[in-house]
Amino acid sequence: MINLTLEELLQVTEGYLYNGEMRELSIDYVSIDSRTIKENSIFIALRGDNFNGNLFWKDAINKGAKVIILDEKPYIEGESLQEIIIIVKDTKKALLDLAKYYRKKLEIKVVGVTGSTGKTSTKDLIAAALSDRYKVYKTKGNYNNDIGMPLSILNIHDDVEVAVLEMGMNHAQEIHRLADIARPDVGVITNIGITHIENLKTQENIFKAKMEIADFFQNSNVLIINGDDEYLRKVENKNYKVLKTGIEEKNHIIAGDIVSLENGMRFTFKVNNQNKELFLPLLGVHSIYNCLLAIGVGVTLGATLEEIEKGIENLEATAMRLEIFKKGDITVINDCYNASPTSMKAAIDVLSKKTGKKKIAVLGYMAELGDYTESAHIEIGAYAKGRDIDMLLTLKNVGELYCRGYGNRVKVFDSADELISELNEIAASGDVILIKASRSQHFEEITKGFLNY
Repeated sequence: MINLTLEELLQVTEGYLYNGEMRELSIDYVSIDSRTIKENSIFIALRGDNFNGNLFWKDAINKGAKVIILDEKPYIEGESLQEIIIIVKDTKKALLDLAKYYRKKLEIKVVGVTGSTGKTSTKDLIAAALSDRYKVYKTKGNYNNDIGMPLSILNIHDDVEVAVLEMGMNHAQEIHRLADIARPDVGVITNIGITHIENLKTQENIFKAKMEIADFFQNSNVLIINGDDEYLRKVENKNYKVLKTGIEEKNHIIAGDIVSLENGMRFTFKVNNQNKELFLPLLGVHSIYNCLLAIGVGVTLGATLEEIEKGIENLEATAMRLEIFKKGDITVINDCYNASPTSMKAAIDVLSKKTGKKKIAVLGYMAELGDYTESAHIEIGAYAKGRDIDMLLTLKNVGELYCRGYGNRVKVFDSADELISELNEIAASGDVILIKASRSQHFEEITKGFLNY
């Protein structure tokens, strides 16, 4: 149950009661989408460029919403409604103010996770590392922006002990605003890449934007970072503690003895003069970096190494992150959740180390790279060639760029359907296929199409 009263709703949102009577509330869920409303919900009607949530207040009531927050007065003449309708000046501001207020009421620890790549995987690993000791809530999917993260906070029930919140950004000051709402006790930064460089122009600016997660930190806060990262390695203790993780010896938590297996990674890690071996059910050295950050959070919040190990071995990962599927004796690595040069290289490394006959990369467009778009795609083509990837398939929007890096053996297709058909023809028993692109390219449909062909 979400612990809010009607009086609090009216005060925090600066709204007034348009319909209904003052009474006790029993709220189980908060949503901005009338299609996802459940019984005993609050529906907050947001506006977008192509929609107006105020038009769907009746749909929300029909689904079971008990409280409706609008910034337009609805026409209800002649209707007998028991539901509470609150009118505010700006529903998005009401959402943000309500989330910030509710966060202050929650007597929990909050972990904020940001970085150029690996945020979602790291979030999943942190939640797993803490799961054997605490009741943990984590951001669902990629609810990591200035709408999704406040919604995540408002759906934290009062039995939760630790919340792990993902924080995304496209511009400077966005992480600052999210941190102001979430007030994380522990901050985590995975790395500093060139994702979103289209808006922020330089990696230095990206670094500064990611560091905004610590803008409200005090002596009791801890920032956990990838100490092997070119930019993050220079961060030192300020008015808060900095904990560095990585493979290099200078870090506080260090991984070694790394072995790649068919179903994951095995390694040892050292923390506080203790050594422990761990099996990680994820592929790639980049996954170890993410796991070390999760171990750092676990140790910081008082979990034992045995509890951390048990939780990670029972990891529940977000879909489309290096998922392994089988089509007969063909292995398919589905990594279509998102893509950047860093994550592309990591996925290609996973493919190159897999045991198989032909190694086939199906690669798509990497978004939000701005002036780096051309050079980044050429670089990834060359990287795939250097890792002895046997075939590279792509679509025409980036075909010419991949050819300049990989060579003229790149197969370029006008449509996803044509690519799926050709992939079905050339893939044979024992082959390994990687499918990866930015989320906006919907390459998961290529994975589904090939598996079901």
